[in-house]
Amino acid sequence: MRLESELKRLEAEYNMFFSGRLPKPPWETRARVASLVKQYDRAHIPNYSDRFRFTTLQSRYATFIDLWDRGMRAREEGRSGPFVQKRQEKEHPKKIAGDRILHVAAFKDPVREIDKLTELYESLAEARREVGEDLVPFHKFADLVKGQVTKLREKGSPEVAFRVAVKDGKVVFTARALTGAKE
Repeated sequence: MRLESELKRLEAEYNMFFSGRLPKPPWETRARVASLVKQYDRAHIPNYSDRFRFTTLQSRYATFIDLWDRGMRAREEGRSGPFVQKRQEKEHPKKIAGDRILHVAAFKDPVREIDKLTELYESLAEARREVGEDLVPFHKFADLVKGQVTKLREKGSPEVAFRVAVKDGKVVFTARALTGAKE
């Protein structure tokens, strides 16, 4: 059955996507499998064994879709989902010994300083990868930085410093108002 081979291919592509080997989800393959499922669902299948095989594949496809959607939602929200590799988290804290500061950047207006913002995000993402933590989506990170800068500017600080550090095997991201800064 063609549906069976396409479903296996889709499962492999999603596994590659969630492991980081594919840059984007396999939307084309998913659409192709969905159309095959609809096509077989609308057709009359006279043979009981073929019908049983199809309903089994259809149920498997629905289960996978639910799992993949939960994984995508978790990834977009920046939390761990069903595809987190537990093994990496145990190995990495041994490698990272001691506390260290990885990156420091100061912002007056993060919207106008997008290069510095991107560089800060990349250092945070790299640190989280090293430790085995999940990555935070860039748009959420940018909103956080912008919100912190706005909040601390309202309190009278013209410039805000952000620091990415590793402390006790965990990534620490802090924001501080620069008191000696001048506008």
